This record gives sequence, C-alpha cells and structure tokens, in this order.
Amino acid sequence: MYQTSTMPSGAPSDPVASYGTLAFADSSAALAQLGRYTADLKRLVRERDAMLSQIEQAHINSLTLLSRAAEFRDDDTGVHMERVGDLAQLLARLMGRSEEEARMLRVAAPMHDIGKIGIPDAVLKKPGRYSAEERRIMNRHTIFGAEILGQSDIPVFQMAADVALSHHECWDGSGYPGGLRGMQIPWSGRVVALIDFFDALTMDRVYRPAFTDEQALAMLGQERGRKFDPALVDLFMAHVDQFIHLRGEINAAARDHGALLRPDAAWLAADLGR
Repeated sequence: MYQTSTMPSGAPSDPVASYGTLAFADSSAALAQLGRYTADLKRLVRERDAMLSQIEQAHINSLTLLSRAAEFRDDDTGVHMERVGDLAQLLARLMGRSEEEARMLRVAAPMHDIGKIGIPDAVLKKPGRYSAEERRIMNRHTIFGAEILGQSDIPVFQMAADVALSHHECWDGSGYPGGLRGMQIPWSGRVVALIDFFDALTMDRVYRPAFTDEQALAMLGQERGRKFDPALVDLFMAHVDQFIHLRGEINAAARDHGALLRPDAAWLAADLGR
C-alpha cells in the first residue's frame, strides 16, 4: 500500500516559499545576473536594428539606382527625379499631410516611373504619336513599377508602389491602368501626377522642347477637374512661387546623380519601417 509522505519534523508549512527563498537567497547575485541578461538583450536588439537599417538602406539604394536607370532612358539630365521628389514633398506639406508622410513621399515619388525600365526603347524614345498598340505597351509601365516596388513590406515602398500604379489615373476616371476616379486615387498618386505633369512640361523632351512656366500653368489649369484633383491644382496655383523657387534651387545646386543615395534609412527604419 502506498503511503502519503509527510513533511519532516520542523519543516516549513509552505514548501514553495521554501524553495523560493533558497533559489534567491543571494539577491545581489540574482540582480547581477538579470543585469547581464538585460545588457545582452539590448546588444542583440541594437545589432538587429543596425542590420535591418543596412538592409533597408541597400534596398533604397538599389531601387533608386534602378529608377535612375529608367529615367536616363527618357531624360539624360537625371534631375527630373529629384525635382519631383522635392516638389511633391512641398505639396504634401501644403495639403496638410503629416511631416512623416511628406518625407516618405520625398523618397517614394522619384520612383514613380521605375516601370519604364521594362518598356522597349522603340516605344519609350519614339518622337511621334503612339499607335494603339504602342500606347498599350507604354501604359504597362505603371503595372511594372507597382510589381517591382510592391515586393517590399516597408511602408515607403508600399507608398512608392501606390504612386507608380496610380500616377496616370485621372480625376474624372479617364486615366489608366485602373480607371480610378476622384478620391479613389491615392493622395500620393494625385500629388505626384500633378507635380510630374508640371515639371515634365517645363523640360526638354525627345519629342518636343520645353514649355514656358506660363504655358505649363495654363495647361495645368485646363486639366483641373479632368486629369487632376481640382483642390490640389488650386493649392499649387496659390503657392506656385514657392514651387518655382524650389525648382530653381534644385537646378542651381547641380547635384550629382548620387544625391538621392543618402542615409535616409535611419529615419525610415526608426519611424516608418516598424
């Protein structure tokens, strides 16, 4: 017959308390060990964050270079990308977006035409009007860009994918590739569409010389409520001197083609990536 064991004479009535007392009898040693565990954990977190920041910076750099490769096929100055980023950031601030969103758009906007890397030169550099088939091919650059950028779950690249896909959508629904209209179009795409239109008009292209600012502004006004968000057109027109001044600063700076490859990953990782 099994017998229930009994506590030895004089043993404490609470064995759990007894074991706890024995385990942590030396409280200073326990605290020292806990401190070492904490320090090791902090070190591992710092090393992980540093590695992720380096990976994210490499991702930014590689996609920026790919965007520039696409842009050089259509614009051998390479400055259009930087102007689009800076001017889009300014418009985002003026429309009341947060500083974090405006900074994200500064990085995302220059990637809007990254999909042109997949368009044949015979179409991309054609000086005349496109045939229906050539137009179909050219319109695919929005989808190519979204596919390239959408592979990352980093927020700035998700925004860049939205911009790439939607910057040729029109306020009245006549754009491509999705035929979105009005507020269905992401705010980032609406901003970049307007900025890209104005800046592209005022630069020389393979198929035409640059328009003057006055001509470009008149053409922008004609597209108010058709191609572009009317509220954004009004906002741009109300602050056009700021945009022209900023564009002049960018052009005068004559930045080299690596200007965008700066350590933005620090704030991307800290503020946006997690």
